[in-house]
Amino acid sequence: QVQLVESGGGSVQAGGSLRLSCAAFGYTYTLYCMGWFRQAPGKEREAVAVIDSDGITTYPDSVKGRFTISQDNADNTLYLQMDSLKPEDTAMYYCAARYGYLDYLPLRPDDFGYWGQGTQVTVSS
Repeated sequence: QVQLVESGGGSVQAGGSLRLSCAAFGYTYTLYCMGWFRQAPGKEREAVAVIDSDGITTYPDSVKGRFTISQDNADNTLYLQMDSLKPEDTAMYYCAARYGYLDYLPLRPDDFGYWGQGTQVTVSS
């Protein structure tokens, strides 16, 4: 199993940047992919970035070109660089992990079995 701990959330003005980190502890060697999700009050949880063990990434159109996911395998840490932030990016951000192989990068929360506790990101206009 893997345990995930997020950090780096906070408050920023529109147009600003934040960098989220997710430290992974435990059995990380056979993880297939990791991702970042977010959930705003009254809305469903949605993916914002996913990366597989080979470094292949995918993003939804809502954040493409503004968010960048990366991983440091030596430190077992996942990152999310968020630039040009908008008020609609305000949400709780979660790190997630999946062990089982898929022939595509998943974007559905149900495809991930392990979750962190979340870190709040607030973007003011």
